[in-house]
Amino acid sequence: MTNSIGEIGDAACIMAIGTNTTTSHPVLALECWRAVRQGKQLIVINPREIDLVRWATLWLRNNPGSDVALIMGMCRIILEEGLADTEFISQRCEGFEDFKSSLSEFNLDFVESITGIKRETIVKAARMYASSKPASILYTMGITQHSHGTDNVMAIANLAMLTGNIGKPSSGVNPLRGQNNVQGACDMGALPDVFPGYQRVATPEALTKFETAWGCRLNPEPGLTLTEIMEAAYHKKIKAMYLIGENPVLSDPDSKHIRAALSNLEFFAVQDIFLTETARLAHIVLPGVSFAEKDGTFTNTERRVQRVRKAVEAAGEAKPDWWLVSSIARKMNAKGFEFETARDVMDEIAKVTPSYGGISYERLEKKGLQWPCPDKEHPGTPILHSKTFSRGKGFFKALSYRPSKELADSDYPLILTTERSPYQYHTGTMTRKVSGLNKLRANELLEINPADAENLGIKDGDRVMVTSRRGEVETAAKVTKTSPPGVVSMTFHFSESPTNVLTNPALDPLAKTPELKVAAVKVEKARTGTGSN
Repeated sequence: MTNSIGEIGDAACIMAIGTNTTTSHPVLALECWRAVRQGKQLIVINPREIDLVRWATLWLRNNPGSDVALIMGMCRIILEEGLADTEFISQRCEGFEDFKSSLSEFNLDFVESITGIKRETIVKAARMYASSKPASILYTMGITQHSHGTDNVMAIANLAMLTGNIGKPSSGVNPLRGQNNVQGACDMGALPDVFPGYQRVATPEALTKFETAWGCRLNPEPGLTLTEIMEAAYHKKIKAMYLIGENPVLSDPDSKHIRAALSNLEFFAVQDIFLTETARLAHIVLPGVSFAEKDGTFTNTERRVQRVRKAVEAAGEAKPDWWLVSSIARKMNAKGFEFETARDVMDEIAKVTPSYGGISYERLEKKGLQWPCPDKEHPGTPILHSKTFSRGKGFFKALSYRPSKELADSDYPLILTTERSPYQYHTGTMTRKVSGLNKLRANELLEINPADAENLGIKDGDRVMVTSRRGEVETAAKVTKTSPPGVVSMTFHFSESPTNVLTNPALDPLAKTPELKVAAVKVEKARTGTGSN
């Protein structure tokens, strides 16, 4: 997030796009509710009639995968009506003329045909966002999990810069992270092309710095993303894998392919707190510990580094993740893993990561700190880009509309999109062991519009078979107007109905993120005795 959670409620306008905030981030959603109660504007852009729509000043029900067309169309309206922040553009940005030229594609006739939204509603949204300052944009995986996800994010950045809604309180571009330390994992170099602190592996200075700090030779070539790793394993180009805290058998697209890829490994180790569906395929399972059984830090969605403190003793032979990784490294005669406590790891992070340079356990005892926090006197940074962007000037990106890789056709006439339930989490590794949560939601549901259900002869509660080009899954139908005609929705929490057997592994060419949000499917009443494949 460029801004902080506590600022959201003070925005004059909040645009929530591709995010089911009340379900996925219920505490943060209270900031949206605070803004609405104060009479502020809330624009919700989502194909589904999510709970946030009840609070919205304006709801744009766009077709799945049409976000670039919508946002760039809004940009064109803002420019044509003189609502752009020309001073911010001239002083803080570059690439504007090429971006401006690219808007010629996005006339209202085109945007209306792609998005399914009436032109007057698009115009109203553009005016509302541009004229209500400060304005904050919230988004999640409804934006990123597309074959054009990078373009979606670039379009959002274009919109924020065009209106000067960057670097100011209660403004910004604010991706809401899906788990408590996703931000921290990225910060620490759990990406294939960067060292900790987003220092690129291909940069000679960064390479020399970390070779000196770690006492070893490092590969200057970027590695593979998770999706690329799985493909390489499938073709036996990767022979061994060490997987920590991940359950790709349920969470990754085209999950039959994932199982096949993992089965091709010569050695597969999994480190987790439960024996997940993925861990059951491993040659060896290392028992990790939960948040309550270890010391360390989490970095949350607003870049805030916070202490987590051991509250109970670990069960059995379970050990903290840092201890297990360090112990294996020492057995392999690697240098630099002589850590005695989690605090030692944090001290090294501060030494090699400029944005964490001023963060220590001593300072975190009082409160969390938001990076960048370069030295011990620095108070942390609640708002990014207040004076300059990390690259110097903000770059406007010229974009073209690219459709999703799969569209509905005569064989697969419906679009499947994935979401989450407020009562289960991710692949259910922890939440499905909670009896109270299972009473609230214990099984998968296919949410289908009444018009589609009537055409297919499906009633609420019927068992149905959902089929894509990759496989089929049996589940129960929930007939609801939450899903628009032509679009069905499922979660991916339930191993008995593994939704990601169906989803599309097509990747964004830059981020390598799979297109989990758009897959073509057909739905029919289930045959007795059938199941998922």
